[in-house]
Amino acid sequence: MKVLEIFKQIAAIPHCSGNTTRLKDFITDFAKNCGFTAQIDKAGNILCFKSNRLVCLQAHYDMVCVGKAPDIEIVDDGGFLKAKDSSLGADNGIGVAIMLALMEEGKEAEYLFTNDEEIGLIGASNLEFKLQAKKMINLDSEEFGSIYIGCAGGGDIEATKKISYKRSNKRYFYRVSARNFAGGHSGVDIDKNIPNAIKEFSLFAKGCEIGGIKAGERLNAIPSTLEALVASDEILKSNKHFVVEETEPFDVIDYDLVGFLCAFASGVRGWEPTFAIPSRSINLAVVTIKDNQIHVGISYRGNSEEDLKQIEQEALCQLKDFQSQVSGKYPPWKPQITPFAKEIAALYQKYSNEVVFKAIHAGLECALFAKDFDAIVSIGPDIFYPHSTRERVRKDSIEPIYQMLRDYL
Repeated sequence: MKVLEIFKQIAAIPHCSGNTTRLKDFITDFAKNCGFTAQIDKAGNILCFKSNRLVCLQAHYDMVCVGKAPDIEIVDDGGFLKAKDSSLGADNGIGVAIMLALMEEGKEAEYLFTNDEEIGLIGASNLEFKLQAKKMINLDSEEFGSIYIGCAGGGDIEATKKISYKRSNKRYFYRVSARNFAGGHSGVDIDKNIPNAIKEFSLFAKGCEIGGIKAGERLNAIPSTLEALVASDEILKSNKHFVVEETEPFDVIDYDLVGFLCAFASGVRGWEPTFAIPSRSINLAVVTIKDNQIHVGISYRGNSEEDLKQIEQEALCQLKDFQSQVSGKYPPWKPQITPFAKEIAALYQKYSNEVVFKAIHAGLECALFAKDFDAIVSIGPDIFYPHSTRERVRKDSIEPIYQMLRDYL
């Protein structure tokens, strides 16, 4: 399959968010070799076209690097592609590969490759190109047979609190390390009851004092890693989620961090019955101690402007003891079944027995483009557990998406 061949080339090129230059050069050279004009703006977005620019196909070319990524070793088990001990980058590398395969065939459209989507929709937010198309097909969805017509907005909060150290009177001193946490996407997986390593640690270490901690990977990932120095009056033992090792005594911080983490309400905070997805959520993503400060990072999401405002205020209230800064805000995309969406659905039915319209509790760049386009939809193959080492893509869901777009163009 041509798309998989191109995807494997993409996976071999490091393209973690914030470090995408090599893949940008690859895409640009690929487009030019296919006879397309390729333009690059200051944000690293790439626009490719010939003469026919009636529709825009769009995907982001950065990826969330977890585990050993960007050193990706692809594992093909027959039905799925995954990666050994790392995220795969199918989000959104498969979308990029589909677009490149279509370009290689000479299929004309506006092909927009956006940069640094995974760290706050940076490329889309700073797009400098004047697009001519009035219809857009985004390729960043992860469920075959579904046409996404709406998404959540969201933002990030970085919070800090100054601390000092003191001598501990606890009896036992340990180094605690997390294990066997699956991780996941802080939007689409937030309602799947995936254990949050930070929250689970707060229950495991209840009543303990902390000498140091480094937990979580990225703001938009359910945390799976944690290491902490823990002082306790009770004997702590290793279990399926935590490895406990005795250490020499150490000083501890003068703040009840365990109590704070235990009380922090992370997860789904509201429900949208129409589309059976969360309407509001908070992900307690990162906690570290460095430079005599506690650093806490969270991501929050809401499916409407009202939900966004409410969940942001709830998050800030939970962080009342900290100095907080909100960043990376992006708007929601209000669901709407347009004539264009119905047109794509009719085409989709050739390749899927069931086609449904959905909204997603995650950020899509569609929300930023909605004001400039008459109609937008988002589609994609089956991708499971993005932003984690369990990420995988169902191979036989890729070709139908490619063929459908080929038919449309």
